[in-house]
Amino acid sequence: MRINRRDFLKWSVAAVAALKLEMDMDKLNTVMAADTDPPVIWLLGSGCSGCSISTLNVTNPTTIEDVLQNKISMKYDSTLMVASGESAMQALENAANQYNGQFILVIEGAIPGGASKNNCIIGEQNGVPLTVYDAVLKYGPKAKYVVAAGTCASFGGVAAAAPNSTGCVTVKSLLSGKTAKPVVNLAGCPVNATVMVQTLLDLILTGTPSLDSYSRPTKYFSRTVHSVCPRRETEEVSQPGKYGCYEEIGCKGPDNQSPCPSLKWNNRQGWCIQSNYPCIGCTSPAFPQNPVISVSSDD
Repeated sequence: MRINRRDFLKWSVAAVAALKLEMDMDKLNTVMAADTDPPVIWLLGSGCSGCSISTLNVTNPTTIEDVLQNKISMKYDSTLMVASGESAMQALENAANQYNGQFILVIEGAIPGGASKNNCIIGEQNGVPLTVYDAVLKYGPKAKYVVAAGTCASFGGVAAAAPNSTGCVTVKSLLSGKTAKPVVNLAGCPVNATVMVQTLLDLILTGTPSLDSYSRPTKYFSRTVHSVCPRRETEEVSQPGKYGCYEEIGCKGPDNQSPCPSLKWNNRQGWCIQSNYPCIGCTSPAFPQNPVISVSSDD
């Protein structure tokens, strides 16, 4: 019987754990980050680069240095790479062709469409401008997995908020009918760093995770913020800054599925409600169209 390298590594780790033996994890990490693993191509659309910044600050399950050196093979990311211009675009094309059907495509930001689809140019190929709209259509069907990083890429978010003069669309809507593979939506404004990195590792190790009706991993988006909020049973207050439950002033926690209460932010130091502000519902498809907060006039 023949098994591939990935299955062998997973079997080896499981066997070592079961037998309570020691393994050189540094060597294992290096092997797991080899070029034969699905590499990552990261494209930037219409957004603020907040999801990139969030990911660079990851501390759980590991640091970004460890991620890039030992866990994943990042082939193209204009935020991180040294190359620019023609050499950067060549690196993008080479990676997509070399790993055709075996790379992970990450798109951050919404995608200008309609009359604006010729905007948001990421570079030139053969003297012709390549927009993020065309890049997603070109590389999306070639990818093994497609990940929408953040709410703008997943649901439109701030970039597609009314009146949406740039005609921004989501990754999933643009690729609809172009690929049979599901788009994994990692909602958040920005995406939580742990959710981003762990999902990439999950895709490499085990494949597409279980997804909810909005194509978000159920691993992170199965419970509402309110259902696990530590202030759920406290007195409702009428303005931010006071300790208590913010449901009365428009907290989106009761309707918003998010891992914020458990994963938190800034090295697990805090999150919106812990900072005495209502949940703004940034992982919801409705964000930011719905009013977030209404303050009592007598406070």
